[in-house]
Amino acid sequence: MTPAPSPFKPQSASERLMLPVDVPTVEEARALIKATEGVVGVYKIGMELQFAGGLDLTRQLADEGHKIFLDVKLHDIDNTIFWAVRNVAKMGVRFMTIHAYPKTMRAAAKALEEDNIDHLCLLGVTVLTSMDDDDLHDAGYRGRVAELVGTRAEDARAAGMGGIVCSPHEAAAMRPILGKGMVMVTPGVRPAGSSADDQKRVMTPGDAIRAGSDYVVIGRPISRARDPRAAAEAIVAEIDAAL
Repeated sequence: MTPAPSPFKPQSASERLMLPVDVPTVEEARALIKATEGVVGVYKIGMELQFAGGLDLTRQLADEGHKIFLDVKLHDIDNTIFWAVRNVAKMGVRFMTIHAYPKTMRAAAKALEEDNIDHLCLLGVTVLTSMDDDDLHDAGYRGRVAELVGTRAEDARAAGMGGIVCSPHEAAAMRPILGKGMVMVTPGVRPAGSSADDQKRVMTPGDAIRAGSDYVVIGRPISRARDPRAAAEAIVAEIDAAL
C-alpha cells in the first residue's frame, strides 16, 4: 500500500517559498507580510523578531490563517523540550526547529505523539548554512559537513521528526536517507547574482528544488528589495520552472 502523502508537503511553487521576517519591529514585519501576501507560502519568525514582540505576532498570524515557521532551534534537557514543544503547538504554527541531537529530537517527537498533535512539523537543524568544514573543526567536530548532515538526517528519521533543515548542497544526498515522506527545508538559497551575505553553502532556487528541496528559505533578496512582492514573484516563477 502506498503511504499517504505528508500533510506538510507543498503543493505549489508559491507554497515552497519560505520568507524569514527578519526585521526589528512588529510594524515592519506586518508591512513585509502585507507586501508579499499571496506570493509567499510560509513566513519564518526567527530570533530577531521573537525578542521584539514576534511571539505574540506569531499567534496572531496563525489565527489569521498564515502558515508560520517558528525558528526557535530548541536544545535543552528532555523535560524542557517536551513541554516547550507542547506550548509551541498551542500557538498554531506549522513548522518549528529543534537542534538535531538525538535525545532532543526524541523528546520533541514524544510531545507531539502523546498529545496526538498533527498540525505541527518538527524540523531538525543539521548544520547551519553559515558554517563550512573549517568552522566545524574549530567547534571540535571531526569530518566534513556533508558527513555530519547525513548522520543527523538519519537521527531525525529515527526520532520521528517531520523533516530536516540543511543546505541545498546536501539536499540530493539527503533525500534517499529521508525517503519521500519527510520534509527538507533549505536555507542558503540565493537568486543568481545576489550576494551570499553570511551564507557559505548557497545555491539558486531552481537548483535547490531540482536537488530535492521541498522548501527554500530566502530572506534578504526579498525583504531588502525595492519591490519585495516582485522579487518574491520572480523567485516563485523560477521554482515553478524547476518543478
